Amino acid sequence: MRAYATNSAGTAYGNEVTTTTDETMYFPPNDGSATWTTKSIADLGWNQSAVQPLLDYLELKHSKSFIILINGRIVMENYFNGHTATTPWYWASAGKTLTSTMTGIAQQEGLLNINDKVSDYLGTGWTSAPLAKENLITCKNLLSMSSGLNDALGDDVSPANLQYVADAGTRWAYHNVYVKLQDVIANASGQTWTNYFNTKLRDKLGMTGTWNPNGGLSVYYSNTRSMARFGLMALNKGKWNGTQIIDETYINQATTTSQNINLAYGYLWWLNGKASYHLPQSQLQLNGSIIPSGPNDMFMALGKNDQKIYVIPSKKMVVIRMGDAADTVNLALSDFDATLWTKISALYQ
Repeated sequence: MRAYATNSAGTAYGNEVTTTTDETMYFPPNDGSATWTTKSIADLGWNQSAVQPLLDYLELKHSKSFIILINGRIVMENYFNGHTATTPWYWASAGKTLTSTMTGIAQQEGLLNINDKVSDYLGTGWTSAPLAKENLITCKNLLSMSSGLNDALGDDVSPANLQYVADAGTRWAYHNVYVKLQDVIANASGQTWTNYFNTKLRDKLGMTGTWNPNGGLSVYYSNTRSMARFGLMALNKGKWNGTQIIDETYINQATTTSQNINLAYGYLWWLNGKASYHLPQSQLQLNGSIIPSGPNDMFMALGKNDQKIYVIPSKKMVVIRMGDAADTVNLALSDFDATLWTKISALYQ
């Protein structure tokens, strides 16, 4: 196991931008170096005795990597089970938030409007739904998982597999049809999805990584710090080192309830602290917060086999976890989240 995060944040590397908190918000440099300012557990006044139980649990639960940022500074950075700081790993469905962000960027550039129907950009016949029903589906419906298409037919997003179940906006169902937004963006921008993504987001944040095809889907792979960079941008409402990468209004919309069926879902982001929620592959409404042990204002990118980006605005905190499945439950959510947050909270409570 390899671990970092013991020094003070006194060294002025990268870029620091004043915030309303007691400490400036730090952004690591985009120069490809390994430089990233740290902040120690001791300097934060956190509970050092809670660190090892957290690390033991992460390693036990098949984690590959783990990062905590406070005000952009690394407080913990740990690698397990042969993983290293440079090893790429897949984001799985946590990468849906990359597509959400790119949709917002394309909208702010005037290339699309999320309230427009998808067929305005893809042409008709992109589903097998009756034309009148297909034309009800907007880009916002894809962002909010309310397309009304059948979610029980697997990951194939060819027209024959995109079948009508309910009118768009009347049913929430976790469905990989969201990936059609990548085609919308490519058509609207006149660029490939990868080129537009790299130019408008990846390179501006100093991220590394690539999109790899997986059937009809596209899965993002990167190192753990690249995932942390994206989480830090989200924490700062779309801003990176003084530059507004994506409109703050869109980020606020993306990280609040997007429809009135699943209160815990924004624009491809999961939301903690809501009165109820739905899980993938289920129409059952469950009462209470998704992760009761986690902060109520937390919003999350969650992927298969427990890929996690947790963003907590009230604590100026970003938490990243990559790895294999923590448990045998193979959904985006598992009991792992609740136990993990109990152990993270022990650091600062």
